[in-house]
Amino acid sequence: MISFRFMRRTAIFVPLALAGCATSEGIEQYSAFDAGFSTVSARVGQATGKQTVWIQNRDQAQQLTKRVRGLVHKKTISADVAVQVALLNNKGLQAAYADIGMSAAEVWQQTMLENPTVSIGIFGIAAPELGVFRTIEGMIANNILALVTRKRRIDIADTRFRQAQLKAVVETLRLAGETRSAWINSVAAFETVFYLNQAQAAADAASELAKKLGESGALGKAGQAREHAFYSELTGQKAEARLAARLAKETLSRLMGVWGTDVDYFVPDQLPRLPKRVKRKDAIETEALFRRIDLQVAKLELEAVAKSYGLTNATRLVTDLEVISGFEIEREIEEEDEEKTRKTVTRPQVELEFVIPIFDSGKARLRKAELAYMKAANQLAEKAVNIRSEARSAYLAYRSTHDIARHYRNNVLPLRAKIEEEALLSYNGMITNTFELLADTRAKVSTILLAVNAKQAFWLADVGLSGAIYGGGDTPGAAGNAEMNVADNGGGPH
Repeated sequence: MISFRFMRRTAIFVPLALAGCATSEGIEQYSAFDAGFSTVSARVGQATGKQTVWIQNRDQAQQLTKRVRGLVHKKTISADVAVQVALLNNKGLQAAYADIGMSAAEVWQQTMLENPTVSIGIFGIAAPELGVFRTIEGMIANNILALVTRKRRIDIADTRFRQAQLKAVVETLRLAGETRSAWINSVAAFETVFYLNQAQAAADAASELAKKLGESGALGKAGQAREHAFYSELTGQKAEARLAARLAKETLSRLMGVWGTDVDYFVPDQLPRLPKRVKRKDAIETEALFRRIDLQVAKLELEAVAKSYGLTNATRLVTDLEVISGFEIEREIEEEDEEKTRKTVTRPQVELEFVIPIFDSGKARLRKAELAYMKAANQLAEKAVNIRSEARSAYLAYRSTHDIARHYRNNVLPLRAKIEEEALLSYNGMITNTFELLADTRAKVSTILLAVNAKQAFWLADVGLSGAIYGGGDTPGAAGNAEMNVADNGGGPH
């Protein structure tokens, strides 16, 4: 039994020593409760100027619920508030953050040594002449190849961990962009309803006037029907606009993750005014290539595939290599001069077990690894080309939509206002009739709706420009959106 204890300690000494080395490699950065999230928080803050959190316990959830309620309940929210609430409260985003923890746990797992395999065999049980058994064999097996490739496996897992962090950043930026766009669409929808209400008031007056003129015989039935039809059509358009506004607000609520009484919030009646100057982006392609998070994810994918290729090449011929050490205790009976004596013999054993690559030489696995690397390299090159084009397109849309919206604001709307003013003077001077005055008013409202659409297109293009620079789809930047708040809006909330 003394030999048995000696062999057991000797067999597990080396793995324990190596495990002690593993703890000195900074495992705490992977085993931490919020491993990797500081990178996500910093990158998101840089791109959006907003805070994001990773909720992992009930206390955090309760505190966040109170904070969200304080931001939205019974309040008129700006685009910045909507984005902040979404980054704090969207449950799909919290699910995406779990991928960071799983990838961190994978690196943590790779830093650990494989557990040894222990086997014990007892032979010749219930042999009366020898006592209880004849032979005991004990073996401990350690995977040597796992120890040799451990460093490479940790490097690959660490690359995937860094990639998971950037993917979480991309997902966060995507949500921020979608939320800001949803806020813009919701406000634009309510602004449309606001101006349709004005148009309907004019149409109502025209319809009522046509009815009275028809009763007096001053207006024919065709003229009456024309005014009544316009009023009815406008009523249907306003109902459609109200439905679109409510649905747009529901989309915003889903992205913010609010429900129950928290949906009792309001958005402004009007979109923010156009900025006085547009952002100059003379090196938009270079900036996008430098800042795009999804391009950095693609670079890490190529790095991970390259490291996996090296691991495949290193293990192409030998895929399993184990050193097996142990002991054998055997009891024997020796006969000397008609006397029988019992003798116990303990023998150490060492075995080497590996796979002989007779049928599978590993060439197929190596070829797959080569093609995976070529695929990742070409995808990275394609993404770089696409990012350049996306950046140019986004900046072109941003500048053009600003010019169009400014044209409506500075040229078209003043002309319509002038026409309406002159028509009113003519009406007061008995030069034009009431229906001509109402027609000019309706035309002005139609022009206002076109101007609203142009302004909406600009603000959406502004979101798209930031998305082209940082990634994540329609992603807002930290700058350029400061003007989008309730103080800039003249209308009331909805």
